[in-house]
This record gives sequence, C-alpha cells and structure tokens, in this order.
Amino acid sequence: MPKKITNNNKSVAKANSCVELVDWPKLTKKNLYPRVVALQTTRLNLLTDKNCLTDRINEFSAIEKPHSHFSDFNLGLHVGDNQANVNTNRLRLSQYLTHKTHENKLNEEKLTAAGLTAINIQWLNQVHGNKVVTVNDVTSEVITADASITQQKHVALAIMTADCLPILLSHRHGDEVAAIHGGWRSLESGIIQSTLSKMHSKVTDVIAWLGPCIGREAFEVGAEVRAAFTRTDKQLAEGFTKQPNGKYLADLYFIATHQLRLLGVHNISSLPECTFQNEKKYYSYRRNATTGRMASIICRY
Repeated sequence: MPKKITNNNKSVAKANSCVELVDWPKLTKKNLYPRVVALQTTRLNLLTDKNCLTDRINEFSAIEKPHSHFSDFNLGLHVGDNQANVNTNRLRLSQYLTHKTHENKLNEEKLTAAGLTAINIQWLNQVHGNKVVTVNDVTSEVITADASITQQKHVALAIMTADCLPILLSHRHGDEVAAIHGGWRSLESGIIQSTLSKMHSKVTDVIAWLGPCIGREAFEVGAEVRAAFTRTDKQLAEGFTKQPNGKYLADLYFIATHQLRLLGVHNISSLPECTFQNEKKYYSYRRNATTGRMASIICRY
C-alpha cells in the first residue's frame, strides 16, 4: 500500500475562502512570512462569498453571473469561459496580492496614498511537459512552460490546476521562489529535477509545499503510467495500488514527495485535499471535463 502523506499543519485561512495562504513547514515559516507570500485559490467566488479574501469585499462591485461551469472564481482563459469574467478574477487576485505583500509595511491609508499598482502575475501556457523558465519581468506574451523561477521581488508566479498537483518552492529565507505544475506527465518527465537544477539555491536550502490535487482514491491510471514511473525508480511502485480491473490508483503526493526527498528537499508541507472528491471547493477536470482552473501563486516582496 502507498504511504500516506499527511498534513500536520493547520490551514491559515478559512476552509470556505476563495483564497487560502500556504502553510509552510513549521521550522521555516517564520523566516518566510515577512518575505514571501504564497497562496492557493479555490473555486469559490470572491464576489459572493462573504468570507472571501478580505474584509474589504465591499470595495468590489458585485457582478451577477449566470450559473455555469465557470460561475465561480475561474482563472483559466483557455477553458471556454467568458474572458471578461476571467480577467476580472485575475485583476482582483492581483489587487489582493498587492495589499497582502504591503500590509506589514503600510496601513490602508498609506497604501492608497502611495498609489501602489497591483502586483502582476506571470501566467503560463502549461502543456504537461518539463520546460522551466526564469521570469525577471512579468509579460503578457504567451510563455509555454510547466514551471517558473524568479529571484525578483514583486513578480508573482502562478500555476493553474484542476486535478494536477501544484508545487511551490522557496529558498528557506525567501531569496528565490518557484512554481511547478505537477501533472503525472510532468512528474514522470522530471519537472522537479529540472526546476531545482535551474534554481540558484542549494537544494538543502529549498523548502516545498504541495497543494490540493486529485487524491489517490480517485486518480485511476493505466498500467503504462505505473510502468513509466517505475522504469527508472522501482520505489515509486509504492505510489500505485492495483485495482480489480487491472488499472491502478496513483498517489501524486507520494510520487512528488519521494522525488523531492531523493533530490535533497526534506522540508515539505502539504494540503492533501482531493480536488475530485471536494466538489464544492475545487474544480476537477476528471470530474467535469468542462471546468475552471484554480491557481497556486508565490511572490517575493
């Protein structure tokens, strides 16, 4: 049986928020909170959920949206949603990031007086590969990759998911950050190793957070997927449970955690909530092929 990856950390934000702050490993979180903001979104709509984001919700104009696959907080432009709605969601997430990164330095009055513009988010065209890019400045041009790295402040890196595993990395003092799209194809093709090899940080100084994804009780794959992983690492067989139909249940948390530890990253926390089973909170492509996307974001400040 696969080993369970348990989460010993309590969620920082409320369970019914559309944004939840990342809870880093306990031994390192005190060094990161003043220097790095990291968060995950859910499918809940910040325009209608009173607990969403901040108490400043009344500053946003209410927009009535008809019920649909995308009637919540969808951040994916490529899934068939109304682009104006998606861009509105992305803008408000940028505004939230701006206030979050400055709230320890400026109160609300000074923030407004300073005329601070929203922190821009670097979105990727994710293709389930192992390409990694270094981002020094946010661009609106299409960047095709499944992981990004930056050492720059106020550059927010985003990974969109709807079952795949989001992985956020940071130097233990926040000097460098990275975001990884951990679908099974990317994990099998070495996306974690590719990212770590391009980072300037020593691997032993890197900490990791694994976000919500499709859980091992719901992610059924063919024998060829198991074979692709075990071909180079026999220990990854522990991440697959055979079913009576000859297929396997795959554990993305186990696979990613094993790969991280093998590469030298041992400070790892996770929020192992199943996107497939938790329909009210998360989008899931496996559950609904036409669906929105959540985002996991990390930014230095």
